[in-house]
Amino acid sequence: MRHITITAILATAALALAGCSSADDSEPPKATATVTKTPKLSVAEQREACVDAWADVLLDDADAELEAEPGECDGLSEGDQMDRYMEGLQKRNEINRKALG
Repeated sequence: MRHITITAILATAALALAGCSSADDSEPPKATATVTKTPKLSVAEQREACVDAWADVLLDDADAELEAEPGECDGLSEGDQMDRYMEGLQKRNEINRKALG
C-alpha cells in the first residue's frame, strides 16, 4: 500500500510540474536602453534660447541680475552674457507692453 501511495504522490507532482512548464524554452526579451542625442543648436538658435530664457527669468523676477543667468546661456563670454541679458530685458519689456494692450 505504501508503494502505491508514493507512486501516486510522485505521479501527481510530475503532472503538476508538467502543467507549469511552457512549450517555449527561449529566454524572455531583454530590455534595451534608448539613447537620444540632443541636437546641436545653431549659434542663432542658442542665442534665441538664451534671450528667451532671460526674458522668462526677468518676467518672474524684475530685479534679476546677471548672477541669475539661466542654463541656456552657459558658456558665453562676459560680453555675450551682458548682450543676451539686455536682449532678454528688451523682450520682457515687449511682452509686458503687449499684455497691457
